[in-house]
Amino acid sequence: MLPDEVMKEAYREFLDYAGSGMSVMELNHRSVLFNEIIDKAKEDLKTLLAIPDNYKILFLQGGASLQFAAVPMNIMRNHKAGFIMTGHWTKRAYEEAKKYGDAIELASSADRNYCYIPDCNNLPISDDIDYVHICENNTIYGTRFTQLPDTFGKAIVSDMSSCILSEPIDVSKYGLIFAGAQKNMGPAGATIVIIREDLIRDDVMDCTPSVMKYKNQLDNNSRFNTPPCYSIYMCGKVFQWLKRIGGLSAMKEINRKKAALVYSYLDESKLFHGTVDREFRSMANATFTTGDDDLDMVFVEESKKAGFVGLKGHRFVGGLRASLYNAIPVENVEALVRYMKEFEVEHMGEGL
Repeated sequence: MLPDEVMKEAYREFLDYAGSGMSVMELNHRSVLFNEIIDKAKEDLKTLLAIPDNYKILFLQGGASLQFAAVPMNIMRNHKAGFIMTGHWTKRAYEEAKKYGDAIELASSADRNYCYIPDCNNLPISDDIDYVHICENNTIYGTRFTQLPDTFGKAIVSDMSSCILSEPIDVSKYGLIFAGAQKNMGPAGATIVIIREDLIRDDVMDCTPSVMKYKNQLDNNSRFNTPPCYSIYMCGKVFQWLKRIGGLSAMKEINRKKAALVYSYLDESKLFHGTVDREFRSMANATFTTGDDDLDMVFVEESKKAGFVGLKGHRFVGGLRASLYNAIPVENVEALVRYMKEFEVEHMGEGL
């Protein structure tokens, strides 16, 4: 979901951006106007996240999935990286990295179907590991890191596709952050990479495609190739919206309130129950179930008739899931909880 005011602003500018007589969709990606758009977006993102000066921002393509390959190609110089396995997306990144070097499983929560974050205080990190990869928020299983792992000084690479801009973070604790835009930043198409300067080098793996080399993209202001112009423009609009509402501290409080509404109800419900250990519950993705697959599907279908969409759990795990990304208003979450209570009254006993 995108904020209504962002959509309305883009609508007003759709046919004529800044008096140019052209839509942003029609602008030359090397034009003065688009240069202003991308520079402003980078400036606003840097402000929102308080990104230190020794970090660079890249607007790329291919989603997080392309970064599963781009990261090892660019920064796995000793051909060894560690992975904290917390679900599907770390498994995907792990399998991709194995093509370029040694991918080492440092910790895992697979033993309980990824319903918690494993202990990351005494990880078996060797001196020659290049970085440690985590997925900070797990959309499928509904978990989140509540504190960063102790990596003994090794760079943390974090996939923040589903939690970036949901709350303030200390960027200096990371070596590299990447995120697809489509959860909290804008429409699908753009991917953000925030990378510490010392990790950007010319001597990358020989197999690295030129378009995936961070140095090439940095030297060309994210335009080594034609970028996803309209998606970047929309991301910039969302960054400005976040600044207007008070920045990431304000966004965090809104997100906390939304999550508390759902989890408070789940904790008291006799029909629905959450699937994640409480201390690791995601603010973005609340996963739950009735305990009965058929009744879960009844809930999905009946909720559609009531105006709710996207409540079916991921195809890999089933169950139910409410995604509470930044642009979802508190009122929508309140309406969802009211509906769940009504459903529970109507179907009480069927899932017990």
